[in-house]
Amino acid sequence: MIRFDHVFKQYGKHTFALSDITVSIGDGEFVFLIGPSGAGKSTLLRLLIRDLLPTRGNVFIDDTEVNSVSGKQVHLLRRKVGMVFQDFKLLSDRTVYENVAIGLEILGKKETEINKGVMNILDLVDLADKANMFPLQLAAGEKQRTGIARAVVGGPKILLADEPTGNLDPDTSWGILSILQEINKVGTTVVMATHNAGIVNDLRKRTISISRGKIVSDEEKGRYHTTRKAKENPTDAESVTDSVVEHPKEKKIHGNT
Repeated sequence: MIRFDHVFKQYGKHTFALSDITVSIGDGEFVFLIGPSGAGKSTLLRLLIRDLLPTRGNVFIDDTEVNSVSGKQVHLLRRKVGMVFQDFKLLSDRTVYENVAIGLEILGKKETEINKGVMNILDLVDLADKANMFPLQLAAGEKQRTGIARAVVGGPKILLADEPTGNLDPDTSWGILSILQEINKVGTTVVMATHNAGIVNDLRKRTISISRGKIVSDEEKGRYHTTRKAKENPTDAESVTDSVVEHPKEKKIHGNT
């Protein structure tokens, strides 16, 4: 389980990226995290991998208090939590296979285990035939599928995805969502920050909306909402959910993207 207990993240004297966040996400859930740019979505995700520390409050993954994990133990935490990025963050001088294998190499797996694990996960993301290609030879969707494979090859309990479709066309985006749903079906908790209203509105998963660093709605089967402009004081809690953004539904696809 993921749990935020009265979490604040402050930059400077008056700027709050997050303000009094209290929320829990259960094992095996698929959750969309929505809100305007700068709302605090990425900050929330970075707290879960201890890339940032809260100014106040506590972040937990199961019984582990994330903010108390020492720098030397962060790698143990990140065995439980994989992360996918909008800009892929692949190593350009390594092949698809080598980018994915890194996670298992860090875990000290034997070469035979690494080969089996990498090829299994490349089959899942439909990239087995691209194993020996370099990132510059891949389309954007293939790069993102490589990033997903790298994030999950070690079998994390939680997968965080920070705008994974932000640089992709609509059809390719649906291909990425299909993969994330398959990963979720085997019990992995998925938390995805997104601006893609079509995806959110079509899938109707639990949707947490953030505005000005505060949770303004948490819906079991949510839709993409805009929010009224928050008051000048970033700690004011009166930013509330407003009208639904209507987008035409996009066609789900599988296969190469």
